[in-house]
Amino acid sequence: MAIQAAHEPGFASAVTATPAVDEALDFVRFCYRRRRVGWPFLYDEMCAVASRGAYRGLGFAELAERGITFCLSDMPRLTGLLEQVIAEEMTSPEPPVNPAPITLAVVPAGG
Repeated sequence: MAIQAAHEPGFASAVTATPAVDEALDFVRFCYRRRRVGWPFLYDEMCAVASRGAYRGLGFAELAERGITFCLSDMPRLTGLLEQVIAEEMTSPEPPVNPAPITLAVVPAGG
């Protein structure tokens, strides 16, 4: 398995595809498509998804059995997977499944 530090270029692509990595990537992709935000806000979404079992009925314990943990030591891996998902989404010819809403704020005139 190839291992690289998170700060090195190409970190996300350095992860070797295995069933556990594929499932982790699918989980991150699922969370990102639910709420198209960057890190650390996606971490909050991932925790919410795990707490509700919204991804294939898997909670924290089941995700941990599949190598998806939310501990600090796993953050570089999760952010690398997110970078990979975002890169895939940007180059995908398909329209976004759940595009981020555009919110316009009304700003009162000075006064």
